[in-house]
Amino acid sequence: MAGAGLWAAARRWLLCGGHGGPRAASSAPSCPGCGPPGPGAPCPGTPRSAPSPAPAGSADLGAHLWARYQDMRKLVHDLLPPEVCSLLNPAAIYANNEISLRDVEVYGFDYDYTLAQYADALHPEIFNAARDILIEHYKYPEGIRKYDYNPSFAIRGLHYDIQKSLLMKIDAFHYVQLGTAYRGLQPVPDEEVIDLYGGTQHIPLYQMSGFYGKGPSIKQFMDIFSLPEMALLSCVVDYFLGHSLEFDQAHLYKDVTDAIRDVHVKGLMYQWIERDMEKYILRGDETFAVLSRLVAHGKQLFLITNSPFSFVPFRKLDEKGSLHWDRITRLEKGTIYRQGNLFDFLRLTEWRGPRVLYFGDHLYSDLADLMLRHGWRTGAIIPELEREIRIINTEQYMHSLTWQQALTGLLERMQTYQDAESQQVLAAWMKERQELRYITKALFNAQFGSIFRTFHNPTYFSRRLVRFSDLYMASLSCLLNYRVDFTFYPRRTPLQHEAPLWMDQLCTGCMKTPFLGDMAHIR
Repeated sequence: MAGAGLWAAARRWLLCGGHGGPRAASSAPSCPGCGPPGPGAPCPGTPRSAPSPAPAGSADLGAHLWARYQDMRKLVHDLLPPEVCSLLNPAAIYANNEISLRDVEVYGFDYDYTLAQYADALHPEIFNAARDILIEHYKYPEGIRKYDYNPSFAIRGLHYDIQKSLLMKIDAFHYVQLGTAYRGLQPVPDEEVIDLYGGTQHIPLYQMSGFYGKGPSIKQFMDIFSLPEMALLSCVVDYFLGHSLEFDQAHLYKDVTDAIRDVHVKGLMYQWIERDMEKYILRGDETFAVLSRLVAHGKQLFLITNSPFSFVPFRKLDEKGSLHWDRITRLEKGTIYRQGNLFDFLRLTEWRGPRVLYFGDHLYSDLADLMLRHGWRTGAIIPELEREIRIINTEQYMHSLTWQQALTGLLERMQTYQDAESQQVLAAWMKERQELRYITKALFNAQFGSIFRTFHNPTYFSRRLVRFSDLYMASLSCLLNYRVDFTFYPRRTPLQHEAPLWMDQLCTGCMKTPFLGDMAHIR
């Protein structure tokens, strides 16, 4: 992310020992950012011929730590030239797995939020209609009607604990990100969250949502339509709590879910879209251009959406929309089929393996089975990606994140100092680090942050995105930026034990982790 300019500047800094001129084998105390090396082991960033005596008293140690802090602040500022920002392209396609489009003969598509990109203006309509269904058909209190849709409240990928009425963000290791748990519209204190889960932030596997996002007591909201659902759920809980009304959490959750489902099943959403397609449909011309180019290059295309039935046969529709009763033995071009199931589809088309690339927005229902059971290549459509990349490209985010990484490295390096003065300094750094993390989180969403990250770990959503998609992008129109025979190569992201050059190591002047010299006393 940092780019060639950043790494070139970093390399110059390392070769110069953190100063303006070439490094000399002199009596320099240590490389900038490093504390006095541990017994018998010189700092990796310092010449072996340059011993580094430790500061004498506690006050001197505190001053030494703050001096390293200031050195690092200057370094981070110098390592981030203006061209570092705006490196990521929101219209790019990102690869989790190597894939060559030259090998793809068949392209498949989900419909909602894949072929059809909907404007955010659709969400308040869904919210309002479902809210009214709750009041008029489920006899919920009239006072709920005062709530309007808040587009800035929730993000995709959150989990909801039904029995605790708790909406929260969970990372890839099943830990709740503290500060992101809400009951209704109010944040739940971290201490209460920990107490609710038996003294830990960790959600046990048996309580977590299952392989497809549905567990016995916790559900993960994975599609974009779930944004108004989460908002409505939170508003209804907020009303009941605010008016001290007793309610059954499971019944309330089911009623809200059913009301949202009714909006779709009754066709209300599609009626709104048909009445004003200019308002609700985005990128229509670009999607048409994608499909036209694929056809022009001899690719086979199909559209398939999820059926609510686990196993039903395909049935052909005539021009009037009536179902035929004859048995389907092959699928004909230009014909519309209803019902059916994936196994029959594979049998009738013989489209198997990596020559098929299927696009969808729901990681579970659209992509998981196709990749894991049938070997199709998959592309995830993540509309939120465009906005998140624009935030990542800002100078504020870049400086905040880089300084967080540098400060984290400094904390790790300097934790060997156990005197009272040093511990106060380290506590101040830890407080600043936590404040920076909350600031960075709020750049994406004030309540829940980025859909891809907790503070430092990937989110549970990110984990599933990597597992179930070969490619991911903001919209199908991103395909227009690539040739139809383009090969996508994922970048080799270093594992923790592989990383040759982390930003915090640059900023402490160290090329080695863990710091064996400083940790020698532990052994």
